[in-house]
Amino acid sequence: MTALEFAVQDVAGALGARRAGADRVELCAALGSTGGLTASIGTIEAVVGAGVPVHALIRCRAGGFVYTDDDEIAVMNADARAAVAAGVTGLVVGALTQDHRVDIEVVRRVLDGIEVEDIELTFHRAIDQIDDRSAALDALIDNGMTRVLTSGGASRCAEGLDELAAMVEHADRRIQIMAGGGVAVSDVRALCRTGVDAIHLSARRVVADDGGPGGGGTSGHEQLDNQLAAAAAAQLRSADSAEHPTA
Repeated sequence: MTALEFAVQDVAGALGARRAGADRVELCAALGSTGGLTASIGTIEAVVGAGVPVHALIRCRAGGFVYTDDDEIAVMNADARAAVAAGVTGLVVGALTQDHRVDIEVVRRVLDGIEVEDIELTFHRAIDQIDDRSAALDALIDNGMTRVLTSGGASRCAEGLDELAAMVEHADRRIQIMAGGGVAVSDVRALCRTGVDAIHLSARRVVADDGGPGGGGTSGHEQLDNQLAAAAAAQLRSADSAEHPTA
């Protein structure tokens, strides 16, 4: 059966994901404006208490995924350790070399001191900046990653279906392929047909809330849309039932 993961940014989102029947949540901050950064430790601790498995995104800044600054790597290691201590069941990490290959050395440094056998590890959409994703999958398999989050290198998953299917074939169950990136409810059935192990989406809406001159110029905040989340879950259940009918 295809797993369902929602990207959430707060306790309300985690509770909504649980009600929708999500298998887990990826917890992050500033999702819409940056693609996601590490949430505060207070938020992590609160969301862990929401009753759904939590995977914490470990990303210290916006922008690219090449990390040559030792201080940045140290911050991500400290965040990863704190998240595990707070009770997360997984970490979402990623790093690239200057020539856009998987930077295993940096990933290892981010995970230093963590009992990785006790948690799940997801390599995030940095993989979509890699041309040879088959080689990247092999490197991640060799280094114990549980899964990769990918759009198949496309702007949106719906445009990367062929590559997602190719990645599933290459992975051959040695690593999970989770489709994510601009996923709409209407995309769920097509994504299931590629054979991916999981589907990841934010299903978010913007709640109008003017922050004024000191609010960073934003006119609202993002939140999981419970109706969209329920609709995505229903589509996934329907698609899985069609693919795996009860005997």
